[in-house]
Amino acid sequence: MRPDHSFKGRQFTAEVILWAVRWYLMFPISYRDLELMLQDRGVAIAHTTLFRWVQTYAPEIEKRIRPHLRASNGSWRVDETYVRVKGRWMYLYRAVDSRGQTIDFLLSAKRDAEAEKRFFRKALGQPHTVNPRTITVDKNPAYPCAIEKLKEDGELWRRSRLRQVKFLNNIVEQDHRRVKRLVRPGLGFDSFWTARRTLAGYEVMAMVRKGQLRRIGGRDMRAQANFVAELFQIAA
Repeated sequence: MRPDHSFKGRQFTAEVILWAVRWYLMFPISYRDLELMLQDRGVAIAHTTLFRWVQTYAPEIEKRIRPHLRASNGSWRVDETYVRVKGRWMYLYRAVDSRGQTIDFLLSAKRDAEAEKRFFRKALGQPHTVNPRTITVDKNPAYPCAIEKLKEDGELWRRSRLRQVKFLNNIVEQDHRRVKRLVRPGLGFDSFWTARRTLAGYEVMAMVRKGQLRRIGGRDMRAQANFVAELFQIAA
């Protein structure tokens, strides 16, 4: 196994960095709150450094966790919510299955058929997803266009059934609250790429807390910490 050099040149140990990043991504705290929490543990660090850690390691944690997720089922519930980026509202497409397990997410500046096609292509390409039997969405007229095009291109199973029934999407609408709760302390994002990296971390750690990791419970914090540490070849 090749040594992991992800933390090479950092002033702090990998254990401290992963602890800080995991906590920021799991709980509704600001960078300044996390700075004070670390000071209480004897670790003096600026909130700007914590921001840089999250921007560097949140997408890396997401990439490394993806292959270890449990398979989702074929009943997809798709919806979009709003995220403020540099004073503008942008669209966060999200999907869960009928059990509430996260399928995928995509941040987009636009809410149209092209954005929806990108989202479905991204979701279908994940190792833990299957081609859906049913796709439940709201009354947004762009969804039927996107679904039809994906079927024509052979990217989506032709027998996948689209259901535009709003009340059936309560599962995903309730699940949006997880993201909103985490975003609120930060008062929005300064750029699209900052938002994208941070949201990737929020979403993948939410998957972990939902119990989507194979052989690791959603409430077993010690096992989760050990697992993330092992992904980077360190001891938690």
